[in-house]
Amino acid sequence: QVQLVESGGGLVQPGGSLRLSCTVSGTISRVNAMAWYRQAPGKQRELVAHVTSGGSTNYAASVKGRFTISRDNAENRVSLQMNSLKPEDTAVYYCNANVNLGSYYWGQGTQVTVSS
Repeated sequence: QVQLVESGGGLVQPGGSLRLSCTVSGTISRVNAMAWYRQAPGKQRELVAHVTSGGSTNYAASVKGRFTISRDNAENRVSLQMNSLKPEDTAVYYCNANVNLGSYYWGQGTQVTVSS
C-alpha cells in the first residue's frame, strides 16, 4: 500500500505565493519520477511540473519561471513553490509519483484559489 499526502493549498491574492508539499509513504523500495498536475473546473488534468529521480525538471510553459519543483529523496517528498500566482492558476493540484517497479499513484488533491 502506497499513500501520497498533500498539503499547502489555500486562498491567495494575485501575485502571491504558495508552497505545496507531498509525502509518499507505505511499502516503498524506490520513488522514481514525481510530478504535480492540476485540474481547473471544466478542464482536463494537465501536467504542471515534473522531476526525475536524478533531479532533472521540466515545466508547463504557463508556469515556467514562476513555479519551482523540488524533491527530498531522504523524506520521499516533492514540493512545488508557486510564485507570482495568477487567477488562471486556480485549480485542484494533484501529486503524482512513480514508485517501486513503475506503478503510478495519486494524491487526494489540494485546492489552490487565486483571487482578490
